[in-house]
Amino acid sequence: MSSEFDIVVVGGGIAGLTAGLTAARLGRSTLVVTGDVLGGHLLNIEKIDGFPGFAEGVPGYDLCPITQEQAMEAGAEFSMANLSSLQRSGEMWSVTTADNTYAARSVILATGTRLRELDVPGESLLRGRGVSQCASCDAPLLRERDVVVAGGGDSALQEALSLVEHCASVTIVHHGEAYTAQAAYRNLIETNPKVTAVPSSEITAIHGEDAVEGATVRNVETGETHDLACAAVFVFIGLQPNTSFVDDDSILDAERRIVTDSDMRTAGTGLLAAGTVRSAGTGRAAAAAGDGASAALSANRFLANGEWATAG
Repeated sequence: MSSEFDIVVVGGGIAGLTAGLTAARLGRSTLVVTGDVLGGHLLNIEKIDGFPGFAEGVPGYDLCPITQEQAMEAGAEFSMANLSSLQRSGEMWSVTTADNTYAARSVILATGTRLRELDVPGESLLRGRGVSQCASCDAPLLRERDVVVAGGGDSALQEALSLVEHCASVTIVHHGEAYTAQAAYRNLIETNPKVTAVPSSEITAIHGEDAVEGATVRNVETGETHDLACAAVFVFIGLQPNTSFVDDDSILDAERRIVTDSDMRTAGTGLLAAGTVRSAGTGRAAAAAGDGASAALSANRFLANGEWATAG
């Protein structure tokens, strides 16, 4: 594998894979550094709705390998290594992993996000014993059991829809007065008799010795608490960006997401970002793929003419 490329893409989710595919199809020597798991959050999603070309939805564990195969056929190279550091070196960027250091005139950061945790008593102790962030993995083990989902966004409701196919009941505890998920998911959840909503509330503790037995729920408006008996708690309360490798805080917003302009360019010359790691990322798979394609096109224009505008 060469150690110098036109474009290095960091990230193995749909944004990074689409960026790698687009860059390679544009004729640029391209490396995609995927980390040790290809696919990111999408690997745990049994059906991605609203992705163009898949009327019935598509499993994330199918979509990402399909896109990787297309990228490889277009000429992109892949490294299943984790990013250690990113440094500017003259007119080049230096991308270092545990195994190698690569040089590129342009880098696209599509490092994605990780799921936030509740950070409450019992969560760490019972992780893997009823505390989960993968409904498709664990729902079949919870047939006819009562479970709780924390969160009211797209991911929470998607996972709840997977759970109702197996579980006796699903209680959704969410912080706001109403769900923030898209209408398609809200409609399915609100008409499902196995689902109960507990709005304006949060989980403050998870109980159990060898496995989850229940959770304490607090109403954020009144302060009142009550206990829910359950066999599992699924946590989907938002995302944290994977930007610990970024030394330059000037390219980050208050949540440590990467600030870009509409062409995915950051304030660093030749440095772009795509997908949920950027400040305007929507969290939708189709939007992340679009980000990846846009970033690759912008990187190609930069390589062709050397012009760069500072992202605002």
